[in-house]
Amino acid sequence: MRAPNELDADAGDKPTFLYRVLDKALPRLRRYLPYNRFCDNLYHRLLFLKKHGRLPSQRPLWNDMWFRVKTSREILEPLRVQVSDKELVKDYVRKTVGDQYNVPTLAVLRSRHEVDDFEFPANCCIKPTHASAQVILRTEGAPLDRERIKSWFAINYYRHGRESNYRTLQPKVIVEPLIFGSTNVDDFKVFCWRGVPRFVQQDFDRHTNHTRKIFDTAWNEQDFSIIYPRSNAPAPKPATLDEMLAVARALSAPFSFIRIDLYSDGHQVLVGEITNCSANAGGFFLPRTAEFRASQLMFSP
Repeated sequence: MRAPNELDADAGDKPTFLYRVLDKALPRLRRYLPYNRFCDNLYHRLLFLKKHGRLPSQRPLWNDMWFRVKTSREILEPLRVQVSDKELVKDYVRKTVGDQYNVPTLAVLRSRHEVDDFEFPANCCIKPTHASAQVILRTEGAPLDRERIKSWFAINYYRHGRESNYRTLQPKVIVEPLIFGSTNVDDFKVFCWRGVPRFVQQDFDRHTNHTRKIFDTAWNEQDFSIIYPRSNAPAPKPATLDEMLAVARALSAPFSFIRIDLYSDGHQVLVGEITNCSANAGGFFLPRTAEFRASQLMFSP
C-alpha cells in the first residue's frame, strides 16, 4: 500500500466540473450503453470516479476491493448469485448454519395476481427478492399499497445499477414477520475477508436519523464511520457477539470479501441478507483518510 498521505485525500475535493459532467452522463450511460460485461464495467469505473474522485486501483483498499468483486467473474459465481436472492439465500443459510438463523417466510408471491389474492398479516415485512432498497413494514393492519407491491415485478435491478449478480434473478415478493416484532431492531453488518470477520458495523435508527458505529471483533469502537455519521448512542457489547461472529465466519467461508447482515435482540441471532458489494463500492469513509487504516486492518494477514 502507499503511505496514508499518498491517498487521494477526499472525494469531496473532486473537480466540480468533472462531478457535474459525470452526474449528468451516468444516468444516460446506465440506460443506453449495451448491456454486456465491458460496458457494465466501464459504467462502474465512471461511477467509482464520481463517488471517490479517483479511478479504482489495484491497491488493497476498501472500496477498490469491492470494485474488484463487482467487476470480476467472481460476482457471477453461482453462490454469489444465489445469495443475492432474498428467498434463495435462506437455503444457503439453512444448509450452512441451520434454519434457526433464518427469518421465517410467511409467503413468496410469484405474480401480481398472487399479490391481489394474498391476505397480508397486520404486522409484516414485504419486499422484492430480486432487488434492494424496497421494503414495506406494515404495522397494526395499516392500509397497503398493493399497486406499489405489484410494480416490483417490473423491476430489473441489473438494469438499475448494472450489478451482474442480479441479472438472472426471477421477480418475486417475500413476506416475513417483523423481526423481533419491531420496526427498529438492532442491525449488525459483519465484514469478512476470506472467511474471517474483521469489522462489525452497527446501525441506529435506519428509518429516522440513520447513524452507525464501526467495531473490531473484540468490540473496540473505531474512530471512523462509513457514509452515515458516527453515532453518539451507547452501544454495549452484544451478548450474542460470539454467536454472530461464528455465524458470519461460517457463511463467509466460500467468499473473498463479503458482508454478512445480522439482527440480534440479545438472545437470538437472525440473518438478514448476505451482501456481495457493500454500498456498491461507494462507501466513502468519515473521515476520508480512514479508508487506508481500515483497509490495513481488513486485509492484513
